[in-house]
Amino acid sequence: MAISITTGALERLSSLKRRRQTPTAVLRVGVRGGGCSGLSYFMDLVEGPEPKDKIFSFEGHRVAIDRKSYLFLNGTEIDFEKSMKRTGFTFNNPLASRSCSCGESFTL
Repeated sequence: MAISITTGALERLSSLKRRRQTPTAVLRVGVRGGGCSGLSYFMDLVEGPEPKDKIFSFEGHRVAIDRKSYLFLNGTEIDFEKSMKRTGFTFNNPLASRSCSCGESFTL
């Protein structure tokens, strides 16, 4: 399996890269300990991937995930939600057994 990213998330990523004037930036996605459910997601635009990262390409955008985080993100869909309640990237993770209401942390 791999990760996927929706059209809405790709459009938002393009917008962020244009605004920051970093057209070749790589979206780094990962998991770290913390959050109200035990694990939390993080995202950052970086100059390039780390040597051992898993790299995925989507319509000219590269997404990098460190090998340890990939174990927790395998099969995840990255989306972008814009509503009255929430605006931001979301993770639809089939491996998560429970997540908090903010959508930023989860438990396996």
